[in-house]
Amino acid sequence: MLSRWIFMGTIVAIITAVAWFGLPEAKEKISNGDAALAFTLPDLQGQQYGLPKGDVVLLNFWATWCPPCRQEMPSMIKLSNKYAAKGLKVVAISVDRDTKALKDFVAEYKLPFLVLHDIDSKISGNYGVFRYPETFLIDRQGNIQAHLVGAVEWMSEPIQKNIIDLLNDKAIALKE
Repeated sequence: MLSRWIFMGTIVAIITAVAWFGLPEAKEKISNGDAALAFTLPDLQGQQYGLPKGDVVLLNFWATWCPPCRQEMPSMIKLSNKYAAKGLKVVAISVDRDTKALKDFVAEYKLPFLVLHDIDSKISGNYGVFRYPETFLIDRQGNIQAHLVGAVEWMSEPIQKNIIDLLNDKAIALKE
């Protein structure tokens, strides 16, 4: 009986060791002031896009199954509609595995901005994202100026002031 327990313990230890050493290495945390990481991802029609250059970018990582993501989407639509002509580009990167659910959501909400599909979560992983939604505000020079975790009311006065400051190439008070 004891030999059976030792055998089972050894098997568990081997499985644990394999799982532990098989984990990917942690990415360095992306901080305010760092250059935004370049990427290429497909939109819902399969066309490849990267991070826009020369514009202020609101880079949002989200999923259709995420209630806070759904909560913030209407105000993000309003923000995009209000500031797109002034140089704000909203890029919403979905980590959904279900492409049909993503396409249905985009059609239902009539998202007016670029929606990209990070089906394997590689890009979100490169950005260190694991809580949804997470958003990075990126200035015209391609540097991260703020990292926000959780649902944001994008039409609130403090957020709009920071967006306007970024559009006018000014420093912003909003950090995290």
